[in-house]
Amino acid sequence: MVTALLTPGRPTLCCSSPVRRWTMRLDQACQYAGSLPCCSECLSPGQEIPSKMVDEEAKSLPMELSEKGGVENNGFVQNEAFDDKETDTSSQEEMPKTCIIGVNPEATEEPALEPYAGMPKEVLLKFSSQARYRVTREILFWLIIAAAVMLVCATIAIIALSPKCLDWWQASPIYQIYPRSFKDSDMDGNGDLKGIQEKLDHIVNLNIKTVWITSFYKSPLKDLGYGAEDFYDIDPMFGSMSDFENLLAAIHDRGLKVIMDLIPNHTSDKHRWFQLSRNRTGKYTDYYIWQDCVQAGAVIAVPNNWVSVYGNSSWQFDDVRKQCYFHQFGKEQPDLNFRNLAVQQEIHDIIKFWLGKGVDGFSFVAVKFLLEATHLRNEPQVNKSQNSESITAYSELYHDYTTTQVGMHDIIRSFRQTMDQYSSEPGRYRFMGSDGDEKEDIGATMMYYGTTFVQEADFPFNFYLINMKNLSGNSIFEAVNLWMKNMPKGKWPNWAVGSPNTARISSRFGKKYVSVINMLLLTLPGTPITYYGEEIGMENIASGNVTFPEKSPMQWDGQVNAGFTEGTSSWLPVNPDYQSVNVEVQMTWSNSTLSLYRELTLLRNNELPIHRGWMCYIWNDSNVFVYVRELDGLDRVFMMVLNFGQESTIDLKGIVPSLPSVATIRLSTNFSNTGKDVNTNTIKTEAGEGLVLEYKTGKPVHTMEAFQDNCFVAEKACYSSAFNLLYVNC
Repeated sequence: MVTALLTPGRPTLCCSSPVRRWTMRLDQACQYAGSLPCCSECLSPGQEIPSKMVDEEAKSLPMELSEKGGVENNGFVQNEAFDDKETDTSSQEEMPKTCIIGVNPEATEEPALEPYAGMPKEVLLKFSSQARYRVTREILFWLIIAAAVMLVCATIAIIALSPKCLDWWQASPIYQIYPRSFKDSDMDGNGDLKGIQEKLDHIVNLNIKTVWITSFYKSPLKDLGYGAEDFYDIDPMFGSMSDFENLLAAIHDRGLKVIMDLIPNHTSDKHRWFQLSRNRTGKYTDYYIWQDCVQAGAVIAVPNNWVSVYGNSSWQFDDVRKQCYFHQFGKEQPDLNFRNLAVQQEIHDIIKFWLGKGVDGFSFVAVKFLLEATHLRNEPQVNKSQNSESITAYSELYHDYTTTQVGMHDIIRSFRQTMDQYSSEPGRYRFMGSDGDEKEDIGATMMYYGTTFVQEADFPFNFYLINMKNLSGNSIFEAVNLWMKNMPKGKWPNWAVGSPNTARISSRFGKKYVSVINMLLLTLPGTPITYYGEEIGMENIASGNVTFPEKSPMQWDGQVNAGFTEGTSSWLPVNPDYQSVNVEVQMTWSNSTLSLYRELTLLRNNELPIHRGWMCYIWNDSNVFVYVRELDGLDRVFMMVLNFGQESTIDLKGIVPSLPSVATIRLSTNFSNTGKDVNTNTIKTEAGEGLVLEYKTGKPVHTMEAFQDNCFVAEKACYSSAFNLLYVNC
């Protein structure tokens, strides 16, 4: 039986139970007892409320202290003034009046118990154990586990299938600087390291991220500094070690990398090692190659017929030691003895020193000369009928005993291993380039790549385009094909069209071919190497008394001395055409050589087919060389039509029937043609004109049987348009 207790100002229900007596606010009781009469009816006597229902509802109400100090639990207050065992009846007037509410238990249906906020642990566990919550919870748990497993598997698959990212020396062209001719900062007429730092933004504007600085070691400057007096110091002409460190920091701050020359084969005769060796001092006695020879007046009886690169005997008599020392180059550049392990260690220490400074790589110069045969036999004559005593030129002998000797590649591999010690950090791989052999022995050149399991150079420098005797579509094809056909599988090619030792493009082949040769350079697969000034079409100095016409000062603007120096003169004369051929003026011309160069580097950096896709030869003749760059999975193809001869018209659709009838000119050496459409069955080019055509196709050229022998890829990758990523398992 439940009775309603009417307390003045606070209507309540009095709920009797065997254990305790609860007091409940009337409005709460009526609210939670969904089947009970309304609150006003609760005051009528004679009605009954099932005590079980009230007890259940009481448990669901929050607990709080009552005004009388009791504990209110879910709206019910345990009234300490009432006790089942001990009831105070002394004051009947203070007792609340009772109204009895009669309710038929059978007519009253208990509502289902629902979760609510603030449930005690026991109630929570009761709900959580119900099937509808338990099953849902288990389904969600296993869905999360499955999703996590799928995510891990997808990540592993992407990593496993994705091709290796191109290293920095693959991703960007290389800009080669001859420091004495690049920029003078102190007005002495000689370029220097500070001058390079001043002009780094020019390199950034070219979209180039790798700088190759040729030799700047302390040196007597014989042979342009390629005989170091001190491998650990900077020549004062170029600045100080502090200047180099500042330059290095500035290069890295711009996100660029720097390569420097290292000439391990020889030193200057002013080097401390040579001075100690000629005096037979300790371990330095055998740092160089010494042999007994007899001097009779002005005549020296040398050990054999070996000839230096610059002509005449490779042996030079030394008055101090009274022996002859061996030199492959000038007599002021004695060769080190690399059969002496102490000498090899010296070079390793030099490598570590510069890598420790933060240099990103080396160009190893003249490495094929590191070892000579110990038997000292005469080298074979090219012309066997020639009088042996008349031989003075390097080209008159086969250099079987003074180049590429057994053990040379082992030494180069050891250099690579030392550099690998500094290549463990992400993004800090140390590049190694090397000179190769001559064009006549392409196989020997390819050996500098190393083997499948043992790496040497990342690539030997490819100067075959530089060495061309004449310019035509066929000669370009032959030079490119020679390298691509012989390059070991999985290796990376490189190309150069200028160097400090070769006449500039415009001087060799004419100004009108400069832009088309740059277009070739920047659209071939691999790493392009640009010699400073080629981006604006600089020419050799025409003066007859200049020894190094290809090393003339960089032409920055139309001011006096072309902006190279603020001094009164420069170490070499500036080319007279500097007022029209300079960086400043070409930056303002939309159709300049410099503007096209920048557009080509952007194209190379942004388009996957040109960056790392297939290359397939389509056509070559005396005038034009045509090839495509394409990528598996990508329907966009680039076709280069380059004219290295005279005006030509070619039917490309007749050569490749699957070509669309129309292609778009993406870039042209004649900027007015850019964006135009051309018919692929009649493509006309002028002498020195180059076109980059873009078209879409569903059948790549490299999948066609007729062209499979003419297609090459350095690092194969395929493109997934669905996921917008590259993968290798294709």
